Amino acid sequence: MSAVTQNCRTVYGQTLVELGREDERIVVLEADLSKTTMSMFFQQAFPGRYFEMGIGEANMVSTAVGLALCGKVAFVNSFAVFAAGRPYDQIRQMAYLRDLNVKIGGSSCGLSDFGDGATHQGIEDVALMRAVPNMTVLSPADGNETRKAVRAAAAMNGPVYIRINRNDMPDVVPPDAEFRIGQPTVIREGRDVVVFATGYMVAKALAAAEELGKEGISIRIVNVSTLKPIDEKAIRELVKDAKGIVTAEEHSEVGGLSAAVAFILRGSGVPMECVAIRDVFGQSALGYEQLLEHYGLTSSAITSAVKAVLR
Repeated sequence: MSAVTQNCRTVYGQTLVELGREDERIVVLEADLSKTTMSMFFQQAFPGRYFEMGIGEANMVSTAVGLALCGKVAFVNSFAVFAAGRPYDQIRQMAYLRDLNVKIGGSSCGLSDFGDGATHQGIEDVALMRAVPNMTVLSPADGNETRKAVRAAAAMNGPVYIRINRNDMPDVVPPDAEFRIGQPTVIREGRDVVVFATGYMVAKALAAAEELGKEGISIRIVNVSTLKPIDEKAIRELVKDAKGIVTAEEHSEVGGLSAAVAFILRGSGVPMECVAIRDVFGQSALGYEQLLEHYGLTSSAITSAVKAVLR
């Protein structure tokens, strides 16, 4: 794991500007959070293609639908909890029923907005978005992958939801690594247990692998940066010789990565443990890592889960 860190929100905003220079169809809509989602970079570069919609996520998505029908590639932005929840009806009925080019930037996902508490923490957004037909759901592991995910979202036809972490994250994916929507990627080989991780939990899994290695336990770490669609054949191939499986995600245990992997591997008989937020809301804290510790989203939690499946 690299010592280099990047802020994924900043990378997201910068990538929107890069795309804006390359493609005049790119437009950006914001729900009064431009200094937080970093869509302000696009506003500064292309004010004529930027639309501040105020605190009105439903209207924002409706407007994006109109722009998409006119041939634009529309990126809409808000906190993940608001981007996925407030305009759900518009997302389902208008944007995705018609398979339009509306891309949703779900910023400050998971517990990463540690100071604002449960109302601002999107811990069920993946479950909501995975349930919508036609939806692609991306959860990049670091800044390098955020850049690639945003570009991939812009390049594909159809709706996309992208989870963006609020805080600095260590680089775990090389900047020149290939990014393919739907493809899980092995970032560390191992022989005993397969850990499927997504988002910031990929870094936690790598830290757990170092500790487990000292005890002679070898784990294969798979970065699942696409939560829908997932290459089911690849998932089954990755675990065919495994003694156990662990999933790790900064999301509710309901409807996220663990649910997706368990469905794919149903009937396999391989022991499986889930590191995720239990069926509870978040809360405010003095720091991000403090919240992750409280909800058991740590490298030590992954270590314990690995040992549990081996037992």
